[in-house]
Amino acid sequence: MADAQVFFDYINEGYTTKGDAIVLGAAMLEGKTITNALVKVPLKTLNRHGLIAGATGTGKTKTLQVLAENLSEKGIPVLLMDIKGDLSGLAQPSPGHPKIDERHAQIGIPFEAKNFPVEILTLSEQNGVRLRATVSEFGPVLISRILELSEAQSGVMSILFKYCDDNKLPLLDLKDLKKILQYASDEGKDDIEKSYGRISPATSGSILRKIVELEQQGGDLFFGEKSFDTDDLLRIDENGRGFINIVRLTDIQDRPKLFSTFMLCLLAEIYATFPEQGDSGRPELVIFIDEAHLIFKEASGALLDQIESIVKLIRSKGVGLYFVTQNPTDVPDAVLSQLGLKIQHALRAFTAKDRKAIKLTAENYPLSDFYKTDEVLTALGIGEALVSALNEKGIPTPLAATLMRAPMSRMDVLEEEELKTLLDNSKLLKKYNETIDRESAYEMLNEKIEIAHQKEAQEKATREKEAARQSTSSTSSRSTRSTRRTKSTFEKVLTSPTVIRSVLGILTKMMK
Repeated sequence: MADAQVFFDYINEGYTTKGDAIVLGAAMLEGKTITNALVKVPLKTLNRHGLIAGATGTGKTKTLQVLAENLSEKGIPVLLMDIKGDLSGLAQPSPGHPKIDERHAQIGIPFEAKNFPVEILTLSEQNGVRLRATVSEFGPVLISRILELSEAQSGVMSILFKYCDDNKLPLLDLKDLKKILQYASDEGKDDIEKSYGRISPATSGSILRKIVELEQQGGDLFFGEKSFDTDDLLRIDENGRGFINIVRLTDIQDRPKLFSTFMLCLLAEIYATFPEQGDSGRPELVIFIDEAHLIFKEASGALLDQIESIVKLIRSKGVGLYFVTQNPTDVPDAVLSQLGLKIQHALRAFTAKDRKAIKLTAENYPLSDFYKTDEVLTALGIGEALVSALNEKGIPTPLAATLMRAPMSRMDVLEEEELKTLLDNSKLLKKYNETIDRESAYEMLNEKIEIAHQKEAQEKATREKEAARQSTSSTSSRSTRSTRRTKSTFEKVLTSPTVIRSVLGILTKMMK
């Protein structure tokens, strides 16, 4: 009992906060929950990013749900990447259960069922608010990274963007980008080469093939208008709760290029447009990337570089990034070292490789007099996790094996009718789901090519007409000259003395 009291005091001291905080659960010692030994995360440190890890079925998604709904309740908007499709239940209250009541009694906090303001977003043709961005918004550098272009190919991309800027040709979607590439290799080759330098047809062809690859993964659905305004992620409802924006990604798990494109665009846009917050008392937006191991496994080097840079810089914009994955080793070390909150659910040691991974994972957590971390990692039950956060001074909190609280919302997906009702009431759906196809580079270049073809046809017709006129004139001249020659000969014959004498002789005979 003395040890339990010492542990209780140790946890309470380590997790005491002056400002507002989110309660994750209660600390456990030797498998038993210590009631009211509350494990809390200060709002002030939630822009320091985090990790939620653990084997399949250990409760990662429910922990994500708890964080999202508590952030919403504190008036902080959330963006969730829902790859498995099981987070839409946040829009409905939990039906409750005796085991939930029992869990919360052990923790020492009451349970209350609630629903939360939810917006369903989509990158594909699934139902939801369409997320789009124009090619111009990406710019040549970001587009080159997405397409994984070489240095020479990136230079060509910069030339094409410059040409379009100078000639006021809007690059809105992928067909615009393909058209300017084709134009640069054909009709507009001389025009572009004169002002910007020569573009190799082989280079243009290589870039075009990579654009087609992106297009086949659904990029044509993402690029276009109307562009999504990141300020719409920061909405607060009439009750002061932050909106939980859920991006449905269930149908693009096998299209990493599209997801990489979206992530690059989103992070770059947020970093470029959000104002500097400094060390504020709460985040402006928190982003959760579920099943992040799929991203890091399939992502291009450009995405990894971008995420590493953003993780280091974006917290000053008041934005927190949280990665949800199966094993911490799935996350690059450069990213892992920047994460302030770590919530580690159970890991399974079935193989020698698993045991090695567990030892590596244990080394990522603070030392504790109360736990052997590597042993605890394999002994945690469902809904239990090792937690290490940052206190308000930025110092790591004590390591705590924690019985996690249950979500206040439904731990299941919405029914079709519920989803339809949610979408029907969406204000953003009306704003973004109308496809706009205004005149852009594709139409302008086609018009330019058509005018050039018409001009060429007119010039050809003029040349042919002139040639025909000259041919007719030449024929008439030859005919006149021939007539003149014939007349001259006839005149000579008529005036010949011989002919005159013959005619006179004939006339004399006739008169006799």
